[in-house]
Amino acid sequence: MYKRIVDDSWSFKTANTKEFTHCYHTYPAMMIPQVARSLIESYAPEGKLELLFDPYMGSGTSLVEAALKGIKSVGTDINPLARMIAQAKTTHFDINKINAYLADIQLLGLKYSPKDVSDNDFSRISNYSFWYSNDVLLKLSFITQVIKSFDDDVQLFFKVALSEVIREVSYTRNGEFKRFRMPEDKIRKFNPDVFGLFEGKVFRNLEGLVQFNNSTGTGAEICSFNTVNEIPEDIMPDNSVDMIVTSPPYGDSHTTVAYGQFSRWANEWFNFENAANLDNYLMGGKKKALPKFETESIKDVLKEIEKADGKRYSEVVSFLNDYSESIRNIAPKVRRGGKICFVVGNRTVKGKQIPLDFFTAEMFEKYGYRHQITIVREIPNKRMPSKNSPTNVSGAIAATMNNEYIVILDRK
Repeated sequence: MYKRIVDDSWSFKTANTKEFTHCYHTYPAMMIPQVARSLIESYAPEGKLELLFDPYMGSGTSLVEAALKGIKSVGTDINPLARMIAQAKTTHFDINKINAYLADIQLLGLKYSPKDVSDNDFSRISNYSFWYSNDVLLKLSFITQVIKSFDDDVQLFFKVALSEVIREVSYTRNGEFKRFRMPEDKIRKFNPDVFGLFEGKVFRNLEGLVQFNNSTGTGAEICSFNTVNEIPEDIMPDNSVDMIVTSPPYGDSHTTVAYGQFSRWANEWFNFENAANLDNYLMGGKKKALPKFETESIKDVLKEIEKADGKRYSEVVSFLNDYSESIRNIAPKVRRGGKICFVVGNRTVKGKQIPLDFFTAEMFEKYGYRHQITIVREIPNKRMPSKNSPTNVSGAIAATMNNEYIVILDRK
């Protein structure tokens, strides 16, 4: 139906995926920089490449790669944590100012006393005593207090370092995106070095920042609009985008990659909006029983899923409704001759693989796009759960997707 080629060169098995500011923060299902970089280099549209758009930017991989090449970019995500990370990763912070505060960071442990913590109200964090020890909460609060004493234009750099620590020092199980608490025997032995972890993140990120600042790159515009609802004309007029490089969600956050649960630690700590129920606002979060789209490419798969499980069918349709609406809003923003590169995954539901790459190409074709090629790449590095529960039955697990599909189209 839509031509696929398998190309092992796109797996980047030995590549350093933590160059520049890509080292800043873990995030679920991140697009590796080499994919975004190669797409920009290999599939740039003819004529000009002055504006790149990422409608599901996540932690900002494609925006960093655009910045490194001096290309103006706009990215959007409704997850506040994603916006914070992407903003930090695309900002040329003043190295001299950051170095001036490093001594304070290194002395955190020596300066700390619980009686000096000014904010010990943790009510914004749901069930905080279940997820944290009181000692850890006070130390996190002290670090936050110290960061607030820094100059405003560098606070974001330190907040992003703290954001990772907030999750790592909680009682959540290692290697999980969803919120699962450690067993009691591990909790009794759990004594994280809060200050040491924070210092380590700061120094790691500083190395990436030095690399980024040594480039001749530009910044990026970080937005919060939801492409399912609209793309504001004042931010992005029709026919203004030269290229899109993005990796949309592969399914709703409840049953696929748990973006909301992963982000909840930092979103609650920083008191960001919708921290406790973000998954409900993400693509497919609100259930709709009937499809709003017409499809030939995946209609047979959908029928089989509906026959097997009506609830799971409704979840899939809800996601595809939102995804197709997002595509409808994105389509007019790209100029004629512009390129679209969507890196998608074909998830399995009730034992049936949904070819989201076919669906993506089909939806864009409705709005005057032409499918060029779909590159199939192995996923050696993408941080995703290796197993999930495709049936939602306790104990029933299956391997998640091992390949990604890079759908490349141009606007006629």
